[in-house]
Amino acid sequence: MSVLAAIAVLAVLIFVHELGHFIAARSQGIHVNRFSLGFGPVLLKYQGSETEYAVRAFPLGGFVGFPDEDPDSTFEPDDPNLLRNRPVLDRGIVISAGVIANLVFAYFLLVSQVGFVGIPQATQPGVLIKELAPQVSNVATEAGIKPEDVIIAADGSLFGTSLQEIEKLRNIIKNHPGEPIQLNIERGDENLNLTVVPEAKPGGGSIGVGLSPNGEVKRRPTKSILEAFSVGATQFQNIISQTVKGFGQLVTNFGETAGQVAGPVKIVKIGANIAQNDTGSLFFFAALISINLAFINILPLPALDGGQLAFLLIESVRGKPLPTRIQESVMQTGLVLILGLGILLLVKETTQLEWVQKLFQ
Repeated sequence: MSVLAAIAVLAVLIFVHELGHFIAARSQGIHVNRFSLGFGPVLLKYQGSETEYAVRAFPLGGFVGFPDEDPDSTFEPDDPNLLRNRPVLDRGIVISAGVIANLVFAYFLLVSQVGFVGIPQATQPGVLIKELAPQVSNVATEAGIKPEDVIIAADGSLFGTSLQEIEKLRNIIKNHPGEPIQLNIERGDENLNLTVVPEAKPGGGSIGVGLSPNGEVKRRPTKSILEAFSVGATQFQNIISQTVKGFGQLVTNFGETAGQVAGPVKIVKIGANIAQNDTGSLFFFAALISINLAFINILPLPALDGGQLAFLLIESVRGKPLPTRIQESVMQTGLVLILGLGILLLVKETTQLEWVQKLFQ
């Protein structure tokens, strides 16, 4: 059941993405002849006045079809409401609407989780030192920091029970490379004042410790709808920031980070574990995937929304579109590469599943 829940989450996010394209087109009077959730054989379909709505066998995908691409279309080639005959701005709105829909939906998912499930927070104030990095020379060890220490304050800032306190401490450390930071630490019944000097690294200061909330993590009800929107906005901002950082590391340090890229099987597996252990966290999982789906689609790669927007940018600069032959060649090459990567991830992650590995033993 948890696997079905994870697949359902992915299907909903894809539906939201395609719905963004559809609404942006129809609200401008642009012809749309197909709206499909999924790929493969049609399971259900409904023919509207202009658009065919369909649900297909494989839910991890979808598309919005325009009569521009249909050789059997009955519209005149110069029809002003065909997508290709619209100004660059109109087409740009349609192409980018899927990404915008995923981002907006992610925000409201986070607000919904906060509002209906509650705000996660630690049962005790402070930030727990979970572990020290296994290094011969570690600045935290040299400063006298030990595992299970609780940092109550750093650089004059007190830490409460919010889960955001961990990120707050990380930012203090990151922003003080090579500079001393005064720490107030609880170690059992002792209260200690230690000084640590973060090691300067490319991403900022580091002291080589693993951090976690202090005590158990429990949810409390929200005090008001304004708090739900505020906390949701903070979580949304943090996910955006981490996603940008993750994509940046993938580009600048591809060799080490490429192995961490997740395909559909791994995503479903993660979602299934979350659904099994904590159904409320599915909101956060869905928001996280929705934001990543938006970022992936906005990349300037052929066959993605970002690639289409890149063509529009070139067209706006040149004053005319690239020749159809060049566009089709680039799109086909990009589609083959993306499908190839998808199949590679699918095969890799499927063979790593426990029940599959047992078949080969």
